[in-house]
Amino acid sequence: MPNNLADQSGSLVESHKNYDPRVILFYFFIALMLIVLAGGVAYQQLFKVDESSERERLQSQRRILVPGPRGNIYDREGRLLVGNRPRFSAVLYLDELRREFRREYIVIRKNFRDAGDKDVPNRTEMNQLARSSVVQRYLDEVNRILKRDEKVDGRDLSRHFVRSLLLPYTLLEDLEPNEYARLLESLPVSSPLQVYTSSTRYYPFGAAASHTLGYVGVNSDFDADEFPGNDLRTFKLKGSVGRNGLEKTFDEQLQGVAGGTIFRVDPSGYRINPALEKRQPVQGQNLITSLDIDLQQAAEKKLREFDTPGAAVAMDVNTGEVLVMASVPDYDLRDFSPRLTHKSSADIEARQAWSNRAINSAYPPGSTYKILTTIAGLRNGAITPEESIINCQGALHKHSRRFVCYNGRGVHGDVLLPEAISSSCDIYYYEVGWLTTPDRVAAEARRFRLDRPTGIELPYETNRMVAPDNDWKIKNMGQKWYPGDTANMAIGQGFVLATPLGMAVFTASVARDEVFTQPTLIHRPNTPTQRHEKIGLTSEHRAAIVAGMEAVTTTGTARVLSNIPGLRVPGVRIAGKTGTAQIPGVKNAAWFICYAPVEDPQIAIAVVIEGDVAGEEFGGGLYAAPVASLIMQEYFKKNSPRPPLPEPEPIEVIEDSGAEQETPVPTEAAPSVKTVT
Repeated sequence: MPNNLADQSGSLVESHKNYDPRVILFYFFIALMLIVLAGGVAYQQLFKVDESSERERLQSQRRILVPGPRGNIYDREGRLLVGNRPRFSAVLYLDELRREFRREYIVIRKNFRDAGDKDVPNRTEMNQLARSSVVQRYLDEVNRILKRDEKVDGRDLSRHFVRSLLLPYTLLEDLEPNEYARLLESLPVSSPLQVYTSSTRYYPFGAAASHTLGYVGVNSDFDADEFPGNDLRTFKLKGSVGRNGLEKTFDEQLQGVAGGTIFRVDPSGYRINPALEKRQPVQGQNLITSLDIDLQQAAEKKLREFDTPGAAVAMDVNTGEVLVMASVPDYDLRDFSPRLTHKSSADIEARQAWSNRAINSAYPPGSTYKILTTIAGLRNGAITPEESIINCQGALHKHSRRFVCYNGRGVHGDVLLPEAISSSCDIYYYEVGWLTTPDRVAAEARRFRLDRPTGIELPYETNRMVAPDNDWKIKNMGQKWYPGDTANMAIGQGFVLATPLGMAVFTASVARDEVFTQPTLIHRPNTPTQRHEKIGLTSEHRAAIVAGMEAVTTTGTARVLSNIPGLRVPGVRIAGKTGTAQIPGVKNAAWFICYAPVEDPQIAIAVVIEGDVAGEEFGGGLYAAPVASLIMQEYFKKNSPRPPLPEPEPIEVIEDSGAEQETPVPTEAAPSVKTVT
């Protein structure tokens, strides 16, 4: 028996020394999992540390961008046309009020519970109430200092808190300087309530050159070049962007360099000071324009006297720099700073003042176009200065129609070229058109680029200029060309359309004896004289044109420049051409183009003034020429002409009213031409 017990106990001891294979497998699995876990931790710590750090950076950092001030715009003499002025606002930094928001939340929750109100707001609503209550307390402090009674807009506050917590919340904007001073004096330096200074556009000359200078609008889509944090959540203070005029064309140059700040934030999005990185904004580049504000204001003042739409352009003959670009009605640029109100916008719309008529409107150029017709006739051998091609008796029966001379008394007899220009004889120019042919007149217009935009540095220049011929009429109207169309084209009527800028460019080109002048609104000192293709006239041809144009201003249709003392430009010989174009059924357009001095051309001008009554005599000599006179008076106060040469003997012309009217000649299919705006 003992032996059996001994055997059994030995057997039991032996059985405990054996391992269960299933337990061994479990141990192996646990060990493998520990190895994988350790490997994963090691991988994360050693190989993915950069990725983890990047995720942490994106979650805990925020970037704030501040736009740089725009560059200034000056006239050619360095006078400020557009600058920046400070704009003061009372703002509150919400991210500094976290503890106050929390305390107010606890108070509001307790009040609801103590009152036993069953309709208790939820947590989000109570947070909104708490923030509005705290912000209103700060606003009440501002009200007390400034004697105001402003209230917090709860929806606006909530929207700002969710979307732009790190940006200052504006309580009051556009503070007056005295309000700014009182707040600055009263507020503690460490207060979350501060006076914030930004910049907005400043226009010292109000409405002067408003269409040319243009205006800006709000811009929140700007970037900070070479400033880190492009991948961070970014908050941007409002900037500005050019919407029209030079502000739009040169927006990239005028835009300042944005500044920025990078902060760490806590899980709730509140800022943790100090900033990790910071860069100050930098003002944009300045722009020096070719405009002369003295000439610009003189032109605008005279144009406004007529209380009807009009435009004037003056250019430096040699460089193409635009000295004046005036368009009325206009608008006061100060109404756009800091932003245009609905009332001001509606007023501009009602007065049809948005359009820059100098480049956006195309008109029949009337008798000013006769200079182009003259050049075409001379270059093609259709006329000569010494030949009277027709006898003007006020009317002409030809091509089975009756054509009338509408200028002066309409009886000019046998006229030579200079007299035809000075008296603006329609009968003479009907004949020139027929002898030259419409295709050749149109080709000459295209050579002077009167059929296309000038390419000046402004947006929205119209492309509706027209130098018509037979092919153009068939393509655009589905009709053939008639002799009456040629007569109309020869006197700048019918289908012909040109802009004031285009006619100023044409005049400068004629003054320089070339076919084109590239206009520019940028002033560059010591700019050389432009050089383009010569017109191709003989010295005799050119002398006849110049003599006729000068006679326009002494004894012809613009003799008011010599007869009226207030319109004289002392010591300056002027070559000009008037025109009064009828826009059938709509209105008339009074034109005057000129350059001076005759012997040494320096300035070229084109003026157009719309008549408000269809069929009314609205003469270029009586209305448009005085505008040009005032521009030249201002110009030659600063730029003394060379001693004048002996004046040529005046060309004797038949007296007329000084207000010629070119009425379109009826054709077999008379066109209806409207001003293109």
